[in-house]
Amino acid sequence: MRITAVTCVKNEGPFLLEWIAFHRLLGVTDFLFYSNDCSDGTDTMLDALAERGLVQHLPNPAEGRNYQMEALKDARKQDCVINADWVWVADVDEFLNIHVGDHTIPALIEACGNPQTISLTFQFFANDDVETYVDKPVIEQFTRSHNPDLWCGEAAIEVKSLVRHDFPLQYYGAHRPFFKGKLPGKQRPSWTDGSGRAVPHRFLVAANPRRIRKFPAAGARAFATLNHYALRSLDSYLVKNDRGDVNRENRAFDDTYWRERNDPAWKDTSIMRYAADLKQEIANLCKDKVIADLHKASVKAHIAKRDELLKQPEYQAMQTQLRAASKLPPQEEAMLRDLGLIELDAAQ
Repeated sequence: MRITAVTCVKNEGPFLLEWIAFHRLLGVTDFLFYSNDCSDGTDTMLDALAERGLVQHLPNPAEGRNYQMEALKDARKQDCVINADWVWVADVDEFLNIHVGDHTIPALIEACGNPQTISLTFQFFANDDVETYVDKPVIEQFTRSHNPDLWCGEAAIEVKSLVRHDFPLQYYGAHRPFFKGKLPGKQRPSWTDGSGRAVPHRFLVAANPRRIRKFPAAGARAFATLNHYALRSLDSYLVKNDRGDVNRENRAFDDTYWRERNDPAWKDTSIMRYAADLKQEIANLCKDKVIADLHKASVKAHIAKRDELLKQPEYQAMQTQLRAASKLPPQEEAMLRDLGLIELDAAQ
C-alpha cells in the first residue's frame, strides 16, 4: 500500500525527524513537504532528506498568505500523490495514534471497512507545565489533554482525513476532502470516522459552513485518535508565535489559543506504544552524519531564537502571561461562571 503524507512547514526543524520517523512506523511510504521562509534550517534538512530519497521537498507555491490551500492544490499534480493509494494531509504537530491491529494505517483502514475517506478526531494535548525545550520526542513529553469528548464546551471537534485514491475529489481541504455539491447520492463517497461509523450526513455534504471540518467526538476514536501537540513546551510556543507574527511591539498578546489547548484534565499515554520503535527509527535516520548534524543545527537555532525573543519585553510579558493563564478554556470558564459554579478569582 502506498501512502503519501502531505504537509506544510515553516521553522519546524527540531521536530521533523520525529514526525517522519513516526509516520514511517504507521506505514507512510512517501512524504511531500512544502516549506516557506525558513530560518532554522528546516528547508536545508528537507533538501538533504530529499537527496537521500526519503522525502520530496518543494517551495510553497503560494503568492499570498493562503499557504496551505495553494500547496494542496499543487500537491494534486505531484506523482507521489497521483500514484498514492491513500493521501494523509496533516501538520508536523499532529500524530495519528492507531489503537487496532498492528497500529498502522493499513490496520486502521481494514478496521474501518476500507472506505474512501476516514476522518480522525483531534485530541488536543496540553503543555503539561513543560517550560524548557529539550530535544526528545514530543509524544513522550506531553500526556494530558481535555476530556476527549468535549473541547472548549463543544461536543463537536475538528478532524483530519485519510483519502483513498478513488475519492471523487473536487479539491483537498486541510481537514477534509470535498466533492462536487451536485454529486448524486449514489455516487457520494463512503466515509467513516475513527470508529468505522459513517460520518454525519451534514458533515459529508458540507451542509453547514461552520461545521465542515468537525462533528461530535463521542465514540469517534475507537480505532484511532489524532493527537495534536499544538503547544509543546513554553519555549517552543514562544518561538511558534514569532514564526507566525514577527512584530508584536506595543500590541497586547491574546492567550486564547493557548488556553483552548492547555486543558490537562485527562491523562492519555496510549501513544507510548510507539515510543521504543520511534527512538530506534530516529536513531536510524541519524546514522547519516549529515542528517544528524542538520538536526543538531536546527535544535541550536530553535534555542537561540528563544533566547533572542526573551530579551524583548513583549516576549517576557508573553511568557509571564502564559505561565499564569487559567487552564480552563475561556468558553468553559465563562459557562461555569454563568452557572455559578466558579468565582472569577478561582479561575485565575
